[in-house]
Amino acid sequence: MKEYTTDQIRNIAMVSHSGAGKTMLAEAFLHFTGATTRLGKVEDGTTVSDFEEEEIRRKLSLSTAILPVEYRDCKINLLDTPGYTDFVGEVISALRVADGALVLIDSVAGAEVGTEIAWNYCDEFKLPRFVVINKMNRDNANFAKALESVREISDVRLIPVQLPWGEKADFKGVIDLLTMKAYEGDGKSVKDIPAELRESAEAARMELIEAAAEGEDALLEKYLEGEELSAEEILRGLINVTRSGAYAPVFVSAGSAEIGLTRLLDAIIDIMPSPAQAPAATAEGKDGPESLSALDSGPLAAYVWKTTADPFVGKITYFRVYSGMFTSDSRVWNQTKGVEERIGTVHLLRGKEQIAVKVVHAGDIATVPKLSSTATGDTLCDRGHPVTFSKPTYPNALYRVAVMPKTQADSAKISPTLTRLCEEDPTLSWYNEPATNQTILQGMGDQHIDVAIRKAESKFQTSLNVVEPRVPFQESITKPGQAMYRHKKQTGGAGQFGEVWMRIEPLQDEEYAFSWDVFGGAVSSSYQPAIEKGIKSVMKEGVLAGFPLSKVKVSVYDGKEHPVDSKPVAFEIAARECFKLAVKEAAPVLLEPIYNVRIVVPEANMGDILGDLNTRRARVQGMDTEKGRSVVTAQVPLAEMLRYTTDLRSMTGGRGVFTMEFSHYEVVPQHIANEIIAQRQKELAAQKEE
Repeated sequence: MKEYTTDQIRNIAMVSHSGAGKTMLAEAFLHFTGATTRLGKVEDGTTVSDFEEEEIRRKLSLSTAILPVEYRDCKINLLDTPGYTDFVGEVISALRVADGALVLIDSVAGAEVGTEIAWNYCDEFKLPRFVVINKMNRDNANFAKALESVREISDVRLIPVQLPWGEKADFKGVIDLLTMKAYEGDGKSVKDIPAELRESAEAARMELIEAAAEGEDALLEKYLEGEELSAEEILRGLINVTRSGAYAPVFVSAGSAEIGLTRLLDAIIDIMPSPAQAPAATAEGKDGPESLSALDSGPLAAYVWKTTADPFVGKITYFRVYSGMFTSDSRVWNQTKGVEERIGTVHLLRGKEQIAVKVVHAGDIATVPKLSSTATGDTLCDRGHPVTFSKPTYPNALYRVAVMPKTQADSAKISPTLTRLCEEDPTLSWYNEPATNQTILQGMGDQHIDVAIRKAESKFQTSLNVVEPRVPFQESITKPGQAMYRHKKQTGGAGQFGEVWMRIEPLQDEEYAFSWDVFGGAVSSSYQPAIEKGIKSVMKEGVLAGFPLSKVKVSVYDGKEHPVDSKPVAFEIAARECFKLAVKEAAPVLLEPIYNVRIVVPEANMGDILGDLNTRRARVQGMDTEKGRSVVTAQVPLAEMLRYTTDLRSMTGGRGVFTMEFSHYEVVPQHIANEIIAQRQKELAAQKEE
């Protein structure tokens, strides 16, 4: 691949709902420009971008692939992102480093949930975008209907730059409104517009000219005075309104049939900004925010947007150079981690094919293998000119599973494996839950977790079992209680003796408080640590059902000791048993975590959602509307929300989204608590037998 400078590069993310044909359109571009000798197919697992085993097995994209398309002396870095909602983290990472987006729409299904999510992220990153109505050769393809469905979700005005020449099986090519010509097939043969389409093309062109005229005051004046705008002026106006985000041009294509490629590639090069024309990147420098233009002569600044583990190559780090030049066999400073990294050979990727290069110019996207400390979201720069790029905000993971190693050998690898999986994917996270002694892995949905578990096995040779996580219940008391316990043990030689009297009462704000109220030296204060140790060990393992106990104030007010037989261990045992008796006196209860949940759904689904929440012991806090959608806020016990991601998707056809965060602990209703306690005692008994 030849070397391309900043002004010859375009970084374009392809985003859409799953199944709109991103991978096939990218495949068609590669074939059309001669990068591949034959057109691959998703069904056969032969496309350039879906090269991982899992992608071939599932027949869908699971991660973003880089596909450089060389056309008209320019290089278009296409970032083919997954469309399935579980992998939205990949979409966010790709949009973070793109300068424009192609939003693909299935000509039959129209704008879907994934389209809406991708569209909103394009808004967040302020990216100019094209709408591509794809698969125009499908049965039931309908250009007008698909276009209308996008208008419903978009604040950006849509302006057709092309009209379809035929539809369904008769889809021949595109009518281009900029050149007023008909382009047959991939666009190499140019014809006059067929007579029957002339009128609609003229009307659509007038709308296009009107939109383009808004891009510049001089053009608008000329247009309003009734003067003709030249082709160059129309294009100039269109560039301005597209890059400002006022309009999104609409194109038509059929990727699998290789129709409509030439003019779409032309438009990407003519209308989308190169890194030099895109707004300058902002980074945090030594003295506050710093603006970095895409210049080879600038200080080095690159953002790491993705890392992957390859069983053969090791770790691969994907980065975009925002300023300066990145060279092979050099050293760079990782400002995020505060370490220096040695750079080996830098590669440009085309799917899984690695093309070694000496230098990467400002604005380009490349990879480097085997960096020891660098992770997703880090900034690489000159040590003498440190800067830090901000990371995008990723959605909170809402789907949790408990993972367990399959074998003894896997248990040693579980922590490093989970850490590496989460480094690769910012929407995955893991933690140990002390209340249930489980390792919890959280992601965006069941598919997301499933892919992560398979990746752990194939890439890190760690086999994991997945079970539903237990709810981290807690125990507490609701009234004061007191007890005494004497521990006495005589077995030839020195015995054990300790007697403890204690009162306990509920606490509001603290987890635990202890006071030593023994007067007259009935028990030496040197035994206080042993007594506290006994109390804390019971608090850790609970009294009712083996869950941690909290919010208790303990006062030790009396006791007895023996001059010979008293030892710390005796007082520890006495304190344990005394505390258990006192808790049983103090009306113990089970507490469960309550979460604040915010659910956003189409208005049509509102009734179903409220009905469903009633079955989940939810307390609805409020209802609202936002951008034509209904928003419900409620407080719901975590026990009722474990599989809500899947349930909400099926109730709303994937259109509902929700967020939840921990609020507080609350007493579990008695009838439910009894079931939980009985179940837990069975489990604990079974563990003891093992």
